[in-house]
Amino acid sequence: QADLVESGGGSAQAGDSLRLSCAASGRTFFIHNIAWFRQGPGKEREFIALVDWSGARIKYATFAEGRFAISKDSANRTVNLQMNNLTPEDTAVYYCAAANSLGTGANEYFLWGQGTQVTVST
Repeated sequence: QADLVESGGGSAQAGDSLRLSCAASGRTFFIHNIAWFRQGPGKEREFIALVDWSGARIKYATFAEGRFAISKDSANRTVNLQMNNLTPEDTAVYYCAAANSLGTGANEYFLWGQGTQVTVST
């Protein structure tokens, strides 16, 4: 059994930065990569970025390139998402998830955290 726990969400002003963390625990040997998704009010869950378990391979959604950065801290089994220059459109519940392939579809992920709320105001 493995678990993912997100932290670092909260309220921010437009232009601020936030850093989200996803801590993996338990039997993580079967995890190939960790991704971040988000789901805004009335929207479908969308892919943001992923990193493989070695930290060597990274993918970003187009909207996230240049503004978001994903990284993996192997020592702590943590995947971080640095979010810069936030806008109200970034308001969403942010989830981390685990998969055994480098896919970007939510249905490819078998393990999800509980989510952390990010609210950005003007």
